Amino acid sequence: MVAAASVVVAVGTAAGMMSALDDRGGSDEARPELSSSPTLEPLPPVPSASVSTKASASPSPTPKKKASPTPSPTRTESKQTTAVSARLYRHSESQVLDWVRDHPDDPRADVIESRIADQPAAVWFADYTPATITARVRAVTSGGAAQGRVPVVVAYAIPGRDCGGASEGGAPDLDAYDAWIDDFATGLGSGEVVVVLEPDSIAQADCLSEGERAGRFASLARAGRVLKAANPRARVYYDAGHSGWNTPAKQAALLKQAGAASAASSDGVFSNVSNFHTTTAEIAYDRQVLDALGGPSSLGAVIDTSRNGNGAPAEGEWCDPAGRKIGRAPTLNTGEARIDGYLWVKLPGESDGCKGSPGTFTPSYAYELAR
Repeated sequence: MVAAASVVVAVGTAAGMMSALDDRGGSDEARPELSSSPTLEPLPPVPSASVSTKASASPSPTPKKKASPTPSPTRTESKQTTAVSARLYRHSESQVLDWVRDHPDDPRADVIESRIADQPAAVWFADYTPATITARVRAVTSGGAAQGRVPVVVAYAIPGRDCGGASEGGAPDLDAYDAWIDDFATGLGSGEVVVVLEPDSIAQADCLSEGERAGRFASLARAGRVLKAANPRARVYYDAGHSGWNTPAKQAALLKQAGAASAASSDGVFSNVSNFHTTTAEIAYDRQVLDALGGPSSLGAVIDTSRNGNGAPAEGEWCDPAGRKIGRAPTLNTGEARIDGYLWVKLPGESDGCKGSPGTFTPSYAYELAR
C-alpha cells in the first residue's frame, strides 16, 4: 500500500481540541495587514534550555504521519515573514502559547513567539466526543466572531482514517460520523469560518473496498452540505492530498465522487496539510485539480504553508525531517488566482514523533523551524 502523504498528527490537534474545551480568555488584539513583510534573517543556534515540553491534555489518540510517496526535491521557498493576517483568527489557547507563557526566560522564546505563536493557526477536532463537540466548536467560532476574524477549524473524525495506521481513530461508523458532523455544524455559528474537512480522507482512500469508499464519499458529500446549510458563510474545503501524491486527474475524480464539485457542499480543495511541498508546486497542482474537477468557477484552494519554507526533503523523510523551515504567513489574500488562502493547518513545532512525542509541542523543533 502506498504510504499516506498528508502526514496528519491529530493531537496538534491536541492544542486546538483542548483549547476549545476550556474558556480561558487571552489577549489577541488585531494587527494591521502589512503591505510588505520584513525578511527574517536566520538566527544563530541557541542552546536548549532546561525546559519542559508541556502539552495540553487531550482525550484524542496520538497518530503519527507517514511518508509521502513521491517527494518533491528540496527547494527554498519564498521569504519567511512575520506579517500577521488581520482577517484570520488566532485562538487564545494552544500548546505553543502555553509554552511561551510558561517559559518567558527561555533563550528561544522570542523567536518562537514572534514567528510561530503570534500566527493564526487551525484548531483541530480529532477526537470522537459527540457530547462536547458542539460547545468546543462554538468556543472557537464565537471567539473569532467576537474579534471580527475568520477561524480555521479541522474536522478529523472520519471512520477508518489513516487506513488503520498510526493516525487511526474517529467515529465508530458512518452513521455515528454523520451525527457527529451534525453536532459539529451546530457549533459553526453565523460568521465567516474555514472548514478543512477530513485530511487524507480522499487521497488515502485506496485502502478501502469499493463499497467502503462509496460510503465514505457519500458521508463527505453530506458533511459539506450540512456544514454549509448550518452556516452559509462557512467555506468548506475537501482533501486534495498534495502535489507529490495522486495525479491531478485521479484526485479530481475522487473529489467529484465526494461532492467537492458541488457548490452546495464545497468551496474547493485543500492541499499539503502537515506536509512540506513548496507553495509554488501546490499552486500549480491545485489549479490542475480544480480544472479537472469542474464545477463552478468559484471553487478555489487553500494550502498549508506552515512547514514548507524549504520544500520537501529529497529523500522522502516525513517524521520531523531536518532542514525544514516555516513557510509563508497565513493569509486569505494570496494574490493568486483560485488560491483562496495560505493557512497554517499543522502548527509548527508540534512533533510528528521523532523530535518529541507525537502531537506535542517541542521547543527545540519549533526553534529549528523558525530561526
